[in-house]
Amino acid sequence: MASAAEKALADLEAQGRGFGARRLRLWLIAAVVLAFYAVSWDLAGIDLARLATGLPKLGHWIASAWPPDTREVPLFAYRIAETVAMAALGTTLATLLAIPMAILASRNITPWPALYYPVRWFLNALRGIDSFVFALLFVAAVGLGPFAGVIGIALHTWGSATKFFADHIENANLGPMEAVRTTGAGRFTAICYALVPDILPVMLSTTLFWWEFNIRASTVLGVVGAGGIGLELKNSMDLLDFPRLFTIIAMILVVVTVLDQVSAWLRKRLIRS
Repeated sequence: MASAAEKALADLEAQGRGFGARRLRLWLIAAVVLAFYAVSWDLAGIDLARLATGLPKLGHWIASAWPPDTREVPLFAYRIAETVAMAALGTTLATLLAIPMAILASRNITPWPALYYPVRWFLNALRGIDSFVFALLFVAAVGLGPFAGVIGIALHTWGSATKFFADHIENANLGPMEAVRTTGAGRFTAICYALVPDILPVMLSTTLFWWEFNIRASTVLGVVGAGGIGLELKNSMDLLDFPRLFTIIAMILVVVTVLDQVSAWLRKRLIRS
């Protein structure tokens, strides 16, 4: 009896120590999180007093934007069409480059396993640099205009889309592909006829998502001289021409909303198929 009581007491003490250790860990984690956000608050320069004094100015600007200036609607429509074209061409180029790269970046089907990590590192580099930064670099290389925007969108989307494609391939069922391989077909043939049809709807859905995303992202590429509606947006801001700015923002919202709905509808159809 005594030994059983001693054992129970020892178990309770052990549980108490374990509970105390867990509680200490939780307090340490909470302290680290709070310290992180305190430092972030300071680094970000958060100043609620400045916000309070700035909001009335913003309200005045919004009030002065009415009525909107519609005299240049044809020009804005052309710039928005330019933006949509930049996004479409950049996304399409990125997708064409991503398909073969995704094979190299997929651990389960890559023909050269030694290239798996170098390819992944290259993709991480592309994803880590925003299309805005790429556009800024290529404006210096190829000059002002939407061409630099197309390259910027393509490079960033190449890295991001390839990662999505590779992740889908690594999670795909390779049974049909292996079955085709047993008939004597080569790796490339098996991938084309057994693997690609299985993941094609997801790949097309991902491409539509990136096209939709790039349309929104490319609206600001004109700030660095990469063409599109962002150029007119920047000019209006520089001149404090708020009626003109209001018209541009309203047209962007209409176009982006319509294209978002079309893209979402197409993605649903692809997933169902």
